[in-house]
Amino acid sequence: MRDFLKNKFFIAISVAAVLLVAVPSILSAAGAAIPLRNAVNVITTPLQKCFGYITNAVDGFVSYYTKFDDLVSENAALKKENAALRDRLYNAEEIEKTNDYLSRFLEMKRAHTDFTFAEANVIGSGSGNYMTVFTVDRGTAHGIQQGMPVVSDTGVIGYVDEVGLTWAKIRTLIESSSSIGGYIERTGELGLIEGNFDLSAEGLCEITYLAADSDIRVGDRILTSGYGSVYPRDLVIGTVTEIIPDDISRTLTARIAPAATLEDLRKVMIITDYETVTE
Repeated sequence: MRDFLKNKFFIAISVAAVLLVAVPSILSAAGAAIPLRNAVNVITTPLQKCFGYITNAVDGFVSYYTKFDDLVSENAALKKENAALRDRLYNAEEIEKTNDYLSRFLEMKRAHTDFTFAEANVIGSGSGNYMTVFTVDRGTAHGIQQGMPVVSDTGVIGYVDEVGLTWAKIRTLIESSSSIGGYIERTGELGLIEGNFDLSAEGLCEITYLAADSDIRVGDRILTSGYGSVYPRDLVIGTVTEIIPDDISRTLTARIAPAATLEDLRKVMIITDYETVTE
């Protein structure tokens, strides 16, 4: 657009300006009378002013579009730079998350030197905000067996429910058919941690069969007891968020928020070698 204005419009203006200047000169050279020159000037002067206004307007118009094109180019460059900065920030955040995960994983390995871990990636999950069952990319070819406990860097996830050659399905502790032997870390009192269909939508499970006079409190941490054939002792299950008495059975039930995040899981660890309490 700028080339068109510069090459054609300005040529037309230049020709008109030359004519306006040349006409009085030609008349003067031809010996025309002063009144005739005055008449011509009366006609040409407004036209000269008009062309002056037009020239200034066109100059401003071209200048505007020149600046506009520059702004468009600058805006595109800024968008590109902004996208690059976002990518760098995202990569930095991902690296930080990975470093935090590895750091906590190493802490867990140091705390449980008698465990052997196999890391697995989550490759599929069921519907809902909180995972109750999901699939990982490890199976019998990697030494994975049914019933093995699954943890994250922060706590218990669940256990291996089904296993294939290169995959395994994990059932989490909030799934309604899940149960874990546990105890209250502060008091040592034993209880059964169970999944509940209604609570699973909130990402919670519960500890049941507590005596009515139990000293359980909101904020207490619940750990695995090690009794049974699935979970070793002292893995973190979660924290008590609410205590509900049952006057009919004269027992207490407490709701538990799992320590492990059950939303958007990407990596888990399967404990492949461990010992449980048998007596």
